[in-house]
Amino acid sequence: MIRPSILIAFISLLFVKSIFDFNSETDLSRWKIVEDQVMGGVSTGKFYLNDEGHAVFTGSVSLENNGGFVSVDYDMPKTEIGEYKFVAIRLKGDGKNYQLRVKNDDQVYYSYNYEFRTSGEWEEVQIPLSKMSPTYRGRSLDKPDFNHSHLDQLTFLIGNKKNEDFRLLIDKIELK
Repeated sequence: MIRPSILIAFISLLFVKSIFDFNSETDLSRWKIVEDQVMGGVSTGKFYLNDEGHAVFTGSVSLENNGGFVSVDYDMPKTEIGEYKFVAIRLKGDGKNYQLRVKNDDQVYYSYNYEFRTSGEWEEVQIPLSKMSPTYRGRSLDKPDFNHSHLDQLTFLIGNKKNEDFRLLIDKIELK
C-alpha cells in the first residue's frame, strides 16, 4: 500500500513544471544583471550562488542621475506553458517589493509585469500569469494582460523609487 504522503508528493509533481532549480552546481551563464547604468544611473547589482546553493540577487538601488533600478534577466529556453496558471517562486526576500517580468518573445520590446512583496522569511510566491500586465520602462501599455502559450525570458527587478540596499534569495522557479 502506498502511503498518502508519497501519493500526494507524486501527484503534486504532475502539476509542476520546473523552470529553474538552483543548487551548488547551477550554471548561471544565462542570467545577466542589468543596472540603471545603461541610462546613466549608478545602481549596482550582483547575482551569484551562496554556499547553500541558493541564487542571491543583491545590490544597491540609487536614484542619482535619474537611476532607480536593478534587474537580473534569465534568457531561458522557450518553455511551453500548457495548462499551468502560475509562476511559483520559492524565495526569501528582505521585506521589499520586487517585480517578476516575463516575455513570451525576447525580441519584443515590452514585458509582462507583476509586483510582489517579500516577507523576510522563506516563502512560495505564486504569480498568476493572467494577472501579469504589459509594461515598458515602467509604463503600462494599452495591451491585454499575458495570454500566451510559452515563456522566453524571465526577469526579477527592484525599483521602488527610493535609495535602498536589497537582497533576494531564490531557491526554485516553477510553473504550477
